[in-house]
Amino acid sequence: MRKGIAFVLSAPSGAGKSTLIALLRKEFPALSYSISCTTRAPREGEVDGRDYHFLDHDTFLIRRDQNYFAEWAEVHGNFYGTPLAPCRAMQEKGLDLLFDIDVQGAAQLKLTMPEAHFVFILPPSLGELERRLRTRGTDTEEAILQRMQNARAELDESRWYDAIIVNDNLEKAYDELRATYLTATLAPALNPDLVKRIRGGL
Repeated sequence: MRKGIAFVLSAPSGAGKSTLIALLRKEFPALSYSISCTTRAPREGEVDGRDYHFLDHDTFLIRRDQNYFAEWAEVHGNFYGTPLAPCRAMQEKGLDLLFDIDVQGAAQLKLTMPEAHFVFILPPSLGELERRLRTRGTDTEEAILQRMQNARAELDESRWYDAIIVNDNLEKAYDELRATYLTATLAPALNPDLVKRIRGGL
């Protein structure tokens, strides 16, 4: 049995990453998220251990300082982090993990899970990205300007990712994402005993 992979996706807001992830998980339902920890309060309907592991502030910081997290971040005054050990355990069982995180989180994962496969989703242009943000009608003008500023910085970080996909045509972009995922699962390092087993069966 091969080991599971860590498949990491990043993109500027509005590049279409969520749509591509939905398509990928629909075709490959076994591709799952790890359960993150957070210090924010549970929202209505959220269940501890299913949606998040809800921690108090002090417990989170203690675990952070113990290198418990594969990656962590502070967002709007709350902490979020991905536990490393459960991710490793899932990989050992042959389960593939999907990480939908920003470039800062991906940079941390590059250190804690260097074997992970990193994919960056690009918009066809910054002009098109701004058009998409305005068309969806969910952000204030201030938020759109902030997202565009963030996008310019995020694009500079795409150079160290393993694959870059331009989402100018959804079908084409998904074909490329699907191919990238399947290729990543075929790495010999994930199945080091395969050749030995085949030789033994000859």
